Amino acid sequence: MTSKNIRKKYLDFFKSRSHAIIDSASLLPENDPTVLFTTAGMHPLVSYLLGEKHPAGAKLANVQKCIRTGDIEEVGDDVHLTFFEMLGNWSLGEYFKKEAISYSYEFLTGKNWLNIPVENLAVSVFAGDDDAPFDEEAYNCWLKLGMSAERIAKLGKKDNWWGPAGQTGPCGPDTEMFCWNGDGNPPEKFDPENASWVEIWNDVFMQYNKTTEGNFEPLLQKNVDTGMGLERVTAILQNKKNCYETELFQPIFRKIEALAGKKQNLTTNTEAKIVAEHMRAATFILADGVAPSNVDSGYILRRLIRRTINKGRKLGINGAFTFEIASVVIEEYCDIYPELKKQKKFIEDELSMEEEQFAETLKKGLKEFNKIIDNVPDFVRKKSFNGKKAFFLYETYGFPLELTVEMAEEKGFSVDKKGFEKAYKKHQEMSRKGAENKFKGGLADDSEQTARLHTATHLLHQTLRDVLGDHVEQRGSNITAKRLRFDFSHPEKMTIEEKTKVETIINSKIAEALEVKDEEMSIEEAKKVGAIGIFESKYGDRVKVYSIGNYSKEICGGPHCKNTTELGTFKIKKEQSSSRGIRRIKAILN
Repeated sequence: MTSKNIRKKYLDFFKSRSHAIIDSASLLPENDPTVLFTTAGMHPLVSYLLGEKHPAGAKLANVQKCIRTGDIEEVGDDVHLTFFEMLGNWSLGEYFKKEAISYSYEFLTGKNWLNIPVENLAVSVFAGDDDAPFDEEAYNCWLKLGMSAERIAKLGKKDNWWGPAGQTGPCGPDTEMFCWNGDGNPPEKFDPENASWVEIWNDVFMQYNKTTEGNFEPLLQKNVDTGMGLERVTAILQNKKNCYETELFQPIFRKIEALAGKKQNLTTNTEAKIVAEHMRAATFILADGVAPSNVDSGYILRRLIRRTINKGRKLGINGAFTFEIASVVIEEYCDIYPELKKQKKFIEDELSMEEEQFAETLKKGLKEFNKIIDNVPDFVRKKSFNGKKAFFLYETYGFPLELTVEMAEEKGFSVDKKGFEKAYKKHQEMSRKGAENKFKGGLADDSEQTARLHTATHLLHQTLRDVLGDHVEQRGSNITAKRLRFDFSHPEKMTIEEKTKVETIINSKIAEALEVKDEEMSIEEAKKVGAIGIFESKYGDRVKVYSIGNYSKEICGGPHCKNTTELGTFKIKKEQSSSRGIRRIKAILN
C-alpha cells in the first residue's frame, strides 16, 4: 500500500463518516505565537477547539504538513524527521471517546481500509493520577471492540496525556495505538518499552481545562483531536524498517546517487538520509513563502540548507545541487500540494542564492580559522584547537566540526572536541529555554488581548496595501499578549513618513468605532467581495470573512473584537527585514 493510497483511504474513510475534508494549513502558524512552524494538525484549529465555530462544521479531517525542529541534529537515524505529514480527524464538541476509538479501530483493521491484523495491535490508556482519574471509558471501549486486556497498557501523564499547549487551556487523556514491527509473532502481553511496538496513532480527548491555579476543570465543549504519522504508518504497512526505504524517499535517493556519480545503497547512509530529509523539509518551507535568514523560521531553513550542503560534499557532490533535489520533491508531491509547483521558481532561486552566499561565508570562515591557527605560538608542542572557537566557526560560519577537525589535522593540530560539545550543549539548552518561553504565551492564555491585537493586524494589512501598494501580502503573523508581529512582502525599508502614515490611518479607523462582523461564504464569494488572505487553503470550501466597517475584508479564523473602540492606540515599535523581500513590523496597542 503506497503513501498515496493511505492518504486517500484515510480521507475517504472520514468523509464517509460525515467529516468535512479541509486542506492542509500553511507551515507558518497564522495565530499561534508559541511556535515557529505548524507542528501538529491541531495548531491551526486552536480557536475552534476553544469554542469558535468552524466554517466547515464540527467534524473535520485532513492531512497536515508539519515541521518539528527540536531534533535536527538527530536526523540521519531511522526515527527522526523534521518534516512529516499528519493524518488527523477532529470532533469539535460532537462525538467523543466511544466514536473516536471505534473509528480508529475500524480504519486500522477494516478489510477495505488498512487491514492490519488485530493480533498485531496494542493500545495504551491514561492510568490516572491526583489531577484526573483512570480513563475507564477508553479502556472499556477497547475491550468491547475485542482488544484483550493484556494488550492494553495503563500509563501515566508522561505517555498518555496531552496539553495544554500553553501554561493553561484545553488538555486531557489520550489513547495511543501501536503496531508490531518486529521479527516473528508479537508477544501476548504488550510491553510499551519493547521498541518493536511502534506507535502509529494517537486519539486525544480534550475534556479538561487547566486553570491558572493549576486545577483541572471539566470543559463545556469536549473535543477529539487525533494524529497518525503518514511516514511511519507507510513504512509499517510496507514491512519496511524505516520510512527512508519507502517511495516517500526513494526518488530523492536516486537523484542524490546521480549527483554523487556512483552506485551505492544510500538508504543506510547517514549523510544521504540527512540530505534527503532536510531538502524535503526545506522545499516545503520555501513553498510557504519563507526565505533563508538569520532569525526565526528563516534561520531554521538556512540551517537545514547549509547542513544539506555540508553532507552533500561528504557524499562527493560538487557544485550547486540543492535546487536539483528540490525539483524531485516538487515533482513527487505537487499533485497533493499544488503550492510546490506554484512556487517552483522562488524555491529554486532562493536555494541557488543560499548556496552562493554559503560559499562566501565559508571563505570568511576559512580566514577566521587560519587567524586562530596563526595565533598559536610555534613552541607549543601539543597544539590543540580551542573547542569554543571550533563552535564559534560552526555557529557563525556554518563550519561543521568534522571540517574543522580535518583542516586542523592538516596543520598538525588536534581539536578539543569535548570543549566543542560543551559549548554546543550550552547553546542547545539556551535554545530550548527560549522555546519553552515561547510556550508561555498563546491564544489560550490571554484571549481578550490577543483578540485586540489580532483585529489590529487586519487594519495593518489593509493600511499597508493602501500606503505601499497592492503587492503587499501577509507572509506570517505572531501575536503574544503584549505585541503583534506582522510579516509582509515589500522590497525595501519603509520610510519614517510611510510608518507615520500607517499609524495615522489605523488610529483614525479605530476612532471611527467601526463594527467588526464575520460572515461565512465560499472561497469564490470571498474573492468576489474583495476579501484578502493568503491562507485560503486552511479553511476548506467554506471560509469566514471578517469585515471591519467598509475598510477591511479578510479571510481569517482567529479571535476578534466586536468594535475598533476596544483596540486603543496603535503604535509601530519596529520595522525591519525578516528575509529577502519580506519586511517585519512589531507593534503594540496602548
